[in-house]
Amino acid sequence: MENFWNAIKVFLQKIGGFFSWIWQKIHPFLHKYWHRYQLTRWIIVIVLAVIFVTSAVLTYQAKTANVKNLKAALSQPTLVYDKHNEKAGSLYSQKGTWVDLDKISPNVQNAVIATEDRNFYKEYGFSVKGIARAFVMYGMNKVLGRNYISGGGSTLTQQLVKNAFLSQQQTFTRKAKELFLSIEVENVYTKKDILAMYLNNAYFGNGVWGVQDASERYFGESAAELTVPQAAVLAGMLTNPSAYNPDDHPKNALSRRNVVLNLMAETGKISDSQAKSYAQTPIVTSNNYSNEDGYKYPYYFDAVIDEAINRYGLTESDIMNRGYKIYTYLDQGSQAGMQDTFDNANNFPSNATDGTKVQAASVAVNADDGGVEAIVGGRGEHVFRGYNRATQIKRQPGSTLKPIAVYAPALASGYRYSSILEDKLQSYGTNHYKPENYNNQYSGKIPMYQALEQSKNAPAVWLLNKIGVDKGYDYVKKFGLNPSEGDKNLAMALGGLTKGVSPIQLASAYTAFANDGNMSKPRFIRKIVDASGKTIVNNTPEKKRVISKKVANEMTSMMLGVYGDSAGTGYGAEPSGYTIAGKTGSTEADTSGNSEATRDKWMVGYTKDVVVATWEGFDDTNKDHHLENITGVGMNSMFKAEMSEILPNTKGTSFQVKSASSLANNNGNSNAGNLWDNIEDGTSSIKDSISKGASGVKEKAGELFKDAKKFIMGQ
Repeated sequence: MENFWNAIKVFLQKIGGFFSWIWQKIHPFLHKYWHRYQLTRWIIVIVLAVIFVTSAVLTYQAKTANVKNLKAALSQPTLVYDKHNEKAGSLYSQKGTWVDLDKISPNVQNAVIATEDRNFYKEYGFSVKGIARAFVMYGMNKVLGRNYISGGGSTLTQQLVKNAFLSQQQTFTRKAKELFLSIEVENVYTKKDILAMYLNNAYFGNGVWGVQDASERYFGESAAELTVPQAAVLAGMLTNPSAYNPDDHPKNALSRRNVVLNLMAETGKISDSQAKSYAQTPIVTSNNYSNEDGYKYPYYFDAVIDEAINRYGLTESDIMNRGYKIYTYLDQGSQAGMQDTFDNANNFPSNATDGTKVQAASVAVNADDGGVEAIVGGRGEHVFRGYNRATQIKRQPGSTLKPIAVYAPALASGYRYSSILEDKLQSYGTNHYKPENYNNQYSGKIPMYQALEQSKNAPAVWLLNKIGVDKGYDYVKKFGLNPSEGDKNLAMALGGLTKGVSPIQLASAYTAFANDGNMSKPRFIRKIVDASGKTIVNNTPEKKRVISKKVANEMTSMMLGVYGDSAGTGYGAEPSGYTIAGKTGSTEADTSGNSEATRDKWMVGYTKDVVVATWEGFDDTNKDHHLENITGVGMNSMFKAEMSEILPNTKGTSFQVKSASSLANNNGNSNAGNLWDNIEDGTSSIKDSISKGASGVKEKAGELFKDAKKFIMGQ
């Protein structure tokens, strides 16, 4: 106490010296002008105005802080529900197991009140002495150059408000907000309610929140059974849970406990003789605390939190601690199956020689409404709200872009699945761009559906050159893949995008093929309900038409061969008993020094119900980390395992189209189709000129051409 008054004395001396210097400077001015301009009145008016405005703002903030929901929010965790409205888990939160005040020993209540706020039942949320002390200490810290408040004598209500609504930063502004919020809390709740909320929301070290879990953690029993010495230990921890932890710092805890016992004697909660007797007892700890981890689907829950923050304006603290009910599109069966696939190292290539894991990411999106049903953002240990490759990685999509940038716009321009494309090594433009097929194998001419299912590069570039790069670029934009202006070249046919795409972007784009030309925007959250039962977010699916139903069906017909035909690049990845369409892709590792090295591998597979996009590769690709210098299973078997876990959870809706290869093998239509393909080849110069003139006219001409074809063929 003597040190405190010495500090006050030094502080006042400094203040006096400072104001003495100021007075000498301004006294002549004040003597001349003070009475002339009635400055006293103006100062009073300004001070009162500032006080009024500040009070009005703080009162408004207190009234709009949703104090009425505080108890409900603190007494329940934030729960996550799946697409069937079944509980899927809970989010990490600064909460323990809630117990009502009658389930908390009076010994705890007495110890906490004696230690933290002995006038709790007499004051209305704040302490006048505490505020005065806070002002003095604030002034001292300003003079000494310390930008915080030391102490301040906060009441239990103020401490509750600080933990529940405000940051832990010690500033005058925060203190002012704390005061007004405390008054509002006292207006709404009884003292018993406030004490219960405080005890259930207090931190007791070792990641333990709330007096019930603290009792189990340190003494192996419930809060209702705590003795006076045990209650004194917990009460003593509140000021500094780390320093007074009985497990980690038993001597400090013992000393602090005895201080609390003396405070309880001072306030009449126990007698002096009892305090002395209890002070002689040792602290015996026992850990009976088990924390059930409700964060069952970490990457999905991470994405839910991110969406709530970025799309709906909530804060992480609100989401974790305000007792929301978050309804999602999660399919627990698909999510668990996807996680199991990623947890099984046998589904992936071996690690690099230095132990670096081959990374991967997957997402499953409902084809109709865009709801994300499952997501995994990487392999290995999960970090809370860490890097999610399924939503954040940006890699070139390789040949998975061909259906979007080349084949869909070609069909819309009048080409057919059986149209004959040139498949030969040739160069384009002044820069002599020369795309090569895998293994440098060329067939001269090839039907479009075979070029797609075998992922031939030369025909894709030839076709993009025919329909026009601008058209392909416009389609990539329509499909939501955000190409740069610099991507407007023929390399786009092979997935050459500057910014790259994420698995969730690619899955969203492919919903257009699965859903009759309508592309669905991916979402995790359907609805958010606050602790009072009020719906604060009610999401509706967003979709837009990007291609016609006819083009979507013809694209699906061609992409069925990717997984269904033995020559398809995805052959072997189709789960037994299911039919899927889609596309594979890969990109070269340019920095590896090995022409065969692969940087990225992609697989997109879909049914009428769900689209799954998967990426595989290294986070940092170089000469020691690329996919072709490692051994183990290929991506097809991993994708098959993944889809085998997901598809049984879907409706099993069948495609309404047959594969292009089966249509082409129908002799009756095949010959006629080839005849018309030859005619189309002969009229390619006409098509080219139309393409360069106006794509809209070209598409109309293509439709007329196809109508004439149907009429002559009798279709």
